[in-house]
Amino acid sequence: MPASEFGAAPIKRAVCHTMRTIMHSNRLHLLLPFALPAAADASMALHDLHSPALDKLLARATLVERVAGEDFQRTLPHERWVARQFGAIAANAVDEAPLAPYMLLADGGTPGNEQWACVEPVHVRIAHDHLVLIDPSALDLSDADAAQLLATAKPLIEELGVKVVAPTPRRWYLTGAALGKLAGASPLRASGRSIEIWLPHDAQSGQRSRIWMKLQNEVQMSWFEHPVNEAREARGLPAVNSIWLHAQGMAQPVRSPFVRVLSDAVATRGLALAAGVEAAGASASFQALGPLGAGQTLVELGPFAAPFIAQDWAAWQDALGGLERDWFAPVLEALETGRLGALALTLAGDTGSVTLTATRGDLRKFWRRRVLASLFE
Repeated sequence: MPASEFGAAPIKRAVCHTMRTIMHSNRLHLLLPFALPAAADASMALHDLHSPALDKLLARATLVERVAGEDFQRTLPHERWVARQFGAIAANAVDEAPLAPYMLLADGGTPGNEQWACVEPVHVRIAHDHLVLIDPSALDLSDADAAQLLATAKPLIEELGVKVVAPTPRRWYLTGAALGKLAGASPLRASGRSIEIWLPHDAQSGQRSRIWMKLQNEVQMSWFEHPVNEAREARGLPAVNSIWLHAQGMAQPVRSPFVRVLSDAVATRGLALAAGVEAAGASASFQALGPLGAGQTLVELGPFAAPFIAQDWAAWQDALGGLERDWFAPVLEALETGRLGALALTLAGDTGSVTLTATRGDLRKFWRRRVLASLFE
């Protein structure tokens, strides 16, 4: 259903007029998805929190952008941020992140000029009077089991005249006129919630897609007593009982503001590859980055995702503690000594994001007082 049916207003973006162009040669930009809990969760997320390096960076930094989203947007703010940075969507796009073709590229496929959607095997749990999507990362699905499930589902998909490409068993890519133009929700946007409003619909009419519902039902039935699921249930694991479609779109020419991109997110790496810049998995620590050199390096760090989705704030704090040790403390030291020219931080939550920048000079502005809780959604 269109977001407007639920009263969602157009996205509001406020960009501070103090934004500056930083000309330092060695610049680092940290993207932190799910780093901003809702204000209602602040007391639990911040209980006994100890992050002095991050606290100082946030307190002295300059706020350059705050993007406020809405409750029923289907894409995640860090997805929209990355897509905007590379020019895959317009700067004023409200709820778009057509990332499937770039994901396909990063997975080793060739998107060409076709429109692609990403499909993932998932578990949907029955909860009282509704169905709830489980975080796909919690499935612990092996490549071998995913390949067996794909072998069963692929003929059903192809019967509809839809092409299936699966360079990795746990992420499939579909293209074909029969699919039409579908608006699907990011799995982590819908995870932990009733799936009713997040199911794919036609992007033009807003109507639920009949072809997708038919395909989904057929795949569900073919997996109902599948040997993979029987073995999983015998081990106490949730059955893989459905498929989830998202990120449909067509590849566009993109450009990168970064000279190097390090991320475990397949969409981010795909955008970098499409833009012709170096792309690799995220480094374990700031020290492991090595010399940054000229230009700006983007590092996307994802340890907050699973605890945020599960609302496990103790685990969320543990993730923050790891980043404090491996990233924030050494980055702060590098800024203070001049080894790092400038730092940008983009913290995203469930609906919105903020971006701040800090230089060595900013760290001397002791009168600045900003706390992490003031950034919460």
